[in-house]
Amino acid sequence: MKQGFVLPYGDARTAATAAVAAEEAGWDGFFVWEPVWGIDAWVALTAAAMVTETIRLGTMLTPLSRMRPWKIASETATLDNLSGGRVILAVGLGAIDSGFENFGEETDLKTRAELLDESLDIITGLWDGHPFAYEGTHYSMNTEGLLTPPPPGPVQQPIPIWVVGAWNRPRSMARALKYEGIIPNVIEDEAHVPVTPEHVADMTSYIGGVRSEPIEVIAEGPTDPHDADDRRRHNEWELAGATWWLETMWDALDDADRVTARITAGPTVPA
Repeated sequence: MKQGFVLPYGDARTAATAAVAAEEAGWDGFFVWEPVWGIDAWVALTAAAMVTETIRLGTMLTPLSRMRPWKIASETATLDNLSGGRVILAVGLGAIDSGFENFGEETDLKTRAELLDESLDIITGLWDGHPFAYEGTHYSMNTEGLLTPPPPGPVQQPIPIWVVGAWNRPRSMARALKYEGIIPNVIEDEAHVPVTPEHVADMTSYIGGVRSEPIEVIAEGPTDPHDADDRRRHNEWELAGATWWLETMWDALDDADRVTARITAGPTVPA
């Protein structure tokens, strides 16, 4: 099971410094969140790419319903070239309480799902090359007749896309299973509940019955690398089918020292 660290907060310079520390400490991936208004995720990841060599770089996560898909396609392909093929694009509907209403972003669930689907079609189409045209309910675009040449395609073919998959919602699961990774989300009685290894085991069992190709399964949360219970818990996640663990510290937005200490301590080793 690979392990990545999600930076809870920090500007581009902080991200670069943290990414170097994460690479040196043995983390496999370094991720930043993408706010409606705040530190730009792609500038932060670019800064990280310039000072690292091997660690994977990604968002956690990009809410595509409020993005122009051609801009995300450009940013990810550009960064993939700069980093030598280390980008991961994690996407989902996003949390509307993170500022959607404040800035007039779409909040209707059905519309956001439609925008997510169309955006994924456009992004992957643009990555595939030129010419490319698309006609959807919300987006219409065509690369023919552009005055500027198309940008270089990404190094990775394709850049891995991780998509939030709601268990057990058939449409959400079907969307995620078209791509390279699934970020489990569990909804019970119309409410989000914490994901457990048992949920992941159920999901991976289902995935094995409908998909022949391997897929990354992402679990997340905080751990103490010195805690025996956390180390045993890591075994449970891995046995359930998780292939990535993302270390999150959302309670440490204003505690840079604690974040730095956790990064340098390195990944939690399964017991």
